[in-house]
Amino acid sequence: MNIPLARECDCSIIIGILRVKTERMKIMAIKDKVVIITGASSGIGEATARLLASKGAKLVLGARREEHLRKLVDEIVQAGGEAVYHVTDVTKIEDNKKLVDLAKEKFGRVDVIFLNAGVMPNSPLSKLKTKDWHLMVDVNIKGVLNGIEAVLPEFVKQKSGHVITTSSVAGLKAYPGGAVYGATKWAVRDLMEVLRMESAMEGTNIRTATIYPAAINTELLETISDDKIAKDMGIIYKQYGISPDRVANVVAFAIDQPEDTNVNEFTIGPTIQPW
Repeated sequence: MNIPLARECDCSIIIGILRVKTERMKIMAIKDKVVIITGASSGIGEATARLLASKGAKLVLGARREEHLRKLVDEIVQAGGEAVYHVTDVTKIEDNKKLVDLAKEKFGRVDVIFLNAGVMPNSPLSKLKTKDWHLMVDVNIKGVLNGIEAVLPEFVKQKSGHVITTSSVAGLKAYPGGAVYGATKWAVRDLMEVLRMESAMEGTNIRTATIYPAAINTELLETISDDKIAKDMGIIYKQYGISPDRVANVVAFAIDQPEDTNVNEFTIGPTIQPW
């Protein structure tokens, strides 16, 4: 007569243990993960740093503007978070490797790298602003490749890791004036998808996520070199633009997934923007 009661008790204990484990997995998904962020001094990078720090991530922040980085790190630390920084030019492989070295020195490992640095000096092809073309290729494509080169040996060795990149809706849909910028963002999309597939085939368990933002209020518009395009884009962003915090939420969501789950593409923009 006591057997059903014993079985019922055992089941309730098992269910309770499973619930505790599930909650623990949820809490620990971001907490204590070591995350490198490039382009961290403003916009999406800054918003993501603040959000992940509030969730217990340990951050290594990179960007060119030291004053902005220092201020951000100070504010994160004062709020009880953990963060360090290194002045970084993503076009230089040495700077990317120093971010990885700093993460290992301060926190022992790297779990996630968010390759977020980018520029958008849009102009019609007919204006032949070739310096701008090369700048976009150097930052938007080579910067991502440099980050991958710096971190991939660590991820392969530990058989885990997460590479997240900021692409753009321009990487999904062409528009006049955005030929080279769009091409760099299409390239990032392909890089990330192939990295994911190759890692799955090689058994290195590297997750990837590519984010395609639409009108997000950041300093990106300030890099546009054509006056007419800058004016037109400014009108669009003034009408539709949303906070970079919205993109930070997506980054956190991607990181927060269980290790056996990869969510790899996110298009995000204002609800009212007809892009």
